[in-house]
Amino acid sequence: MSSAPPTFGTFAYLASRLFSPRESEQKGSLTHNTVRHTLCDVGCVTSGIDLEAMNLTAIEHLRLELRRGCLVLAVLAKLRSEYHGYALVKALREGGLEIDENTLYPLLRRLENQKLLESAWRVEDKRNKRFYRLSEEGQAALAWLLDEWRNINDALEKLSEAPIAAKRRKV
Repeated sequence: MSSAPPTFGTFAYLASRLFSPRESEQKGSLTHNTVRHTLCDVGCVTSGIDLEAMNLTAIEHLRLELRRGCLVLAVLAKLRSEYHGYALVKALREGGLEIDENTLYPLLRRLENQKLLESAWRVEDKRNKRFYRLSEEGQAALAWLLDEWRNINDALEKLSEAPIAAKRRKV
C-alpha cells in the first residue's frame, strides 16, 4: 500500500514544531524559517509545486484560515459524545486532526457561550474536570454545518480536476 504524497501543510506543520523561538535564536543554529523553508522546498519539489510562484506566508495563512473552520466542525462532531478537554484533544489527534490545548479551550468556551455546548464539572481520577457535550442547539448546528460542508465539498469537487476534502480517493 502506497502512502499519499506529503502536502505543503504537513511540511509547514513539521517545521513549526521543530524548534522553539529560544532555540532558533542561538547563534549558528538553524532558524525556524530556515527549517520551515527547507521542509517546504522538499515537500513542494516532491509534490511538483512551483515555489517561485508561491508566497509561502500567504499560503500558510490561508491554510490556517481553512483549518480554523474545520476545527469547529470537528469539535462539534466529536462532542456528540461527552469529553473533557484533554480527552477531546487525544480523540481529535487519534482521528488525524492535530489541535493544541491552547487552541481548544478558548474554542470550547466560545462554543459554550454561543449555546452550542453544555458543560458540567465532575471528579474523575480524583481530579475536577469539565466535561463538554453538544446542546440541542449544537446538534442542530452540527447537522446544518455537516450538510453545508458536503455541499461546499461537492461544489469544489466539480470545480477542481482532482478529488479533494471528504471525497479524497485512495491510490
